Amino acid sequence: MEKKKICFVVSSPLTAKAFLLEHIKVLSTTFDVYLVANFENEDQKNISPYIKDVFDVKIERNINLFKDVKALMHLKRICKHEGFDSVHSVTPKAGLIGMLASKLAGIKVRIHIFTGQVWHTKKGFMKQLLMKIDQFIFNIATNILVDGQSQRQFLIENKIIDAKKSSVLGKGSISGVDTEKFFPSSEIKEKYRNELRYKDTDVVFVFLGRLNIDKGVIDLANAFSKLQQEITNVKLLFIGFDEENLLPEITEIVGEENFIFYGSTNNPELVLQVADVLCLPSYREGFGTSVIEGSLLELPIICSDTYGLKETIIENKTGLRHPVKDVEMIYEQMKKLAVNDEFRIEMGKEGRNYVLENFKASQISEKWLEYYKNLVK
Repeated sequence: MEKKKICFVVSSPLTAKAFLLEHIKVLSTTFDVYLVANFENEDQKNISPYIKDVFDVKIERNINLFKDVKALMHLKRICKHEGFDSVHSVTPKAGLIGMLASKLAGIKVRIHIFTGQVWHTKKGFMKQLLMKIDQFIFNIATNILVDGQSQRQFLIENKIIDAKKSSVLGKGSISGVDTEKFFPSSEIKEKYRNELRYKDTDVVFVFLGRLNIDKGVIDLANAFSKLQQEITNVKLLFIGFDEENLLPEITEIVGEENFIFYGSTNNPELVLQVADVLCLPSYREGFGTSVIEGSLLELPIICSDTYGLKETIIENKTGLRHPVKDVEMIYEQMKKLAVNDEFRIEMGKEGRNYVLENFKASQISEKWLEYYKNLVK
């Protein structure tokens, strides 16, 4: 008996690499899994041995009418030729192209997963346009997934989706966390602290993610600037790509003595262990994978109260929240953890337990498999 055919559509193969590999592996036991992405080179196509075939479709991240129509027609031809049983899109642009192309090709099961809303911090015409695009994606999809309950409620309240056609698998998270990779190790911690010349008595606050305004990195820098004037053994570490060239401004705010910009890494499960506290003061967040990664490494969390982060911590047990853009409260939460070693350690242990119970990658992938078995019959 031939396997049913599932096709994932993403703009960049990096999205599949970051979030879909475990799902693809598990789904491939029952289905033939295909991937559509904008591949820049041949090496990117060797993303997983569990993928039946890949298709290079030039889906651009930014709006470009000519290129978008070209990508749409290309994907429509692929869908018609392959006769997929389901097309599943991830990220807004892939959702727009993927859902419309698969509908035009007559694919019966069309799934899109919402993982965050760019429009949440926009204003005026651009916000309305991006909201309309999300509404359009919802209308032409047959099924909607959301990677968090609070995000799903946010989308319902903003009339982007409705409750009937949308669902969250498990507790949330698009992919969960690989518990075999993210485990706390005193040896790894010592190695990286020595590499970055941190003392045992230093309290290191870390941010992991893209450096942009919406991630709240400037607010974090301002809060830390105040903290380091009162407490001498605090350090700030940024890990990630400087997407908006914010490093000069951040360095000007905090100085160079207690701040390190590590840059991007392919091994966050190692570098994160240098830290004592993980901070994510984001203005908008679909779910906050870095939070559950940090928690799995027994790092207490300081994060904003934006809608997408509500499931990622338990207030005062695995982490501390602050209002979005509230620099004073960020500073107060950082100070609270900087001066209380026992509180930090206990909160970190509780955080790991919380993630193990709710966000293991294997658990999330099994829920995806169950979802597809019920949907694609």
